[in-house]
Amino acid sequence: MQRGSLIVRSIWAACLLAGAANHVRILIEHGLFWDYGGVAPVSALYWSSLTLLDPLAAALLFVRPRFGVAATAVLIVTNVAHNLAVTAHYAPEGEFLSRAANPFMLAQLGFMLFVAATARIAWRGTLRD
Repeated sequence: MQRGSLIVRSIWAACLLAGAANHVRILIEHGLFWDYGGVAPVSALYWSSLTLLDPLAAALLFVRPRFGVAATAVLIVTNVAHNLAVTAHYAPEGEFLSRAANPFMLAQLGFMLFVAATARIAWRGTLRD
């Protein structure tokens, strides 16, 4: 069981680090105080904070696995919910689905579903016998 948990947590960590790399790229390209094309400041702050929160969760998956599993679940669920809410708010009438179906959103949704499907494996492998 612990081997399966380690494999799942490693995949999760790789995905989180890929997300963090994307946020780093955005900050390098646009700067720390970019408004992400005019979104509300709280949304810009949330997205920028993922630059630190994603790698923190990835590290916790190995240093404090139970906290890491919980943090990963919270991060991906809030990220997908936030991104869908922002998309719904800013998409012109009738364009929500086409905008929500972009590759980045689909990748996040896929990761969220993978986390949901494998959370039990990840969690059980962190329990002490």
